[in-house]
Parts: sequence; C-alpha cells; structure tokens
Amino acid sequence: MATLYGVFRSRASRPIWLLYELDEGFEHVPVIQAYRLAQASAPDAPLNTASPAFLQVNPLGQVPAYVEGDLVLTESLSITNHIARTRGGMLGPQTPAEQALIDQWTLLAVTAVEGPALEILTIQGAGGDKTPEGQAAIAICAEKLRRPLKRLQKHLDAHPYLIADRFTVADLNLAETLRYAQGHPTLLAEFPAVKAWLERCQARPAFQRMWAARMAEPA
Repeated sequence: MATLYGVFRSRASRPIWLLYELDEGFEHVPVIQAYRLAQASAPDAPLNTASPAFLQVNPLGQVPAYVEGDLVLTESLSITNHIARTRGGMLGPQTPAEQALIDQWTLLAVTAVEGPALEILTIQGAGGDKTPEGQAAIAICAEKLRRPLKRLQKHLDAHPYLIADRFTVADLNLAETLRYAQGHPTLLAEFPAVKAWLERCQARPAFQRMWAARMAEPA
C-alpha cells in the first residue's frame, strides 16, 4: 500500500482528491508544515516537515511526499500524474496524445496559474485585501491570470472538460491551483465557462469528501 505524507491543508489535497476518486486505499501520515506549529521550540511535536523522521522521506522538508515501494515522489502534481498514468483508469491517459495533453495542462497550472492565484489567497488570508497596497497587488495577480483564463475560456466554451470531454487528472490538477483565486470577488465571473467548469469539478463526491476533511482539520 502506498503512503502519502501531508495534511489536508496543504498540496496533499491534490493526490488525496485523486485517490478518493479512485476509491483506492492508502496510508495517510498527517505531516504538518513546520511554519504552522504554535511552538517553534518543539519541532518534533507533532510530526512536521522539520522532523528528522520526515526529512528522511523528503530532505526538502515539504509536503506532500508519496512512497510507493522504492519510488518516492515529492511534487504534488508529479504524484497525481503518476497515479493517474499507472492506475487511474479513465481519469488517466488512454493514448500518448492524451498523456501529452495532461502534461500540457498540468504545466500550465503550475507555471501560469498557481503563482498569482496563490498570492491572491495569501493576501486575502492576511487581510491585505483591505489595504490599498493589497488591493493593488491583487489587481496585478488578477491581470496575470487573465491570459491563461482566456485560453481556458476558449477551450471550455466548446468542451465540458480539458481532455476528451471527460474529467481527468488534468482537470483535477488545474482546478486545485485555480481554487486559490476563487476568493477574488469578480475575476472568475469574467470567464463563465471556466467558472462553470470549476464548479463541476468541485461538485464531484471525491472533492467534497476531501474538502470536508480539510475543513474539519485545524487551520
């Protein structure tokens, strides 16, 4: 059985969502990010990304980490793509062309969407969106997102999902990066097909199961 390290309130949400989609058993080790510990003087209570035991798994000290036999993966989207490619059924690639498209949308997620979307979430979470400086920074991030969102809008105007008109790991990967920007008050409304697609992805029972566990986890 594979082992996944990381709490729900981390990028571990991505492989957890996928594993729930596949109804596949796995060992879940809830490793918390060290910066979230209330007492920095107690780096080993609880198990966290600075714990010596976890650093044996991932010397980078980041979650998630995924162990499957001798294979150790430490990037969330490489984990999801590996699981989908090896045993994802229709959520994974059915042809080399579909694998190339999964790679394409995954790379777009990490290079063009995640950075500015996460910055929006971070500013809002810190209350910075109430200040002129924070609002200006969010506006810059939103403008960075408009180019990939226009690309997505054009595709999703004609298709319900990213590949072969079915939900795949490509949708999961991109939805979980774009989620960071959902708190922007107006951005997604500019791209109705993208907004509807994201809502379809998040209406899936496996996402709802993951999200409920995330919300139940201490912030």
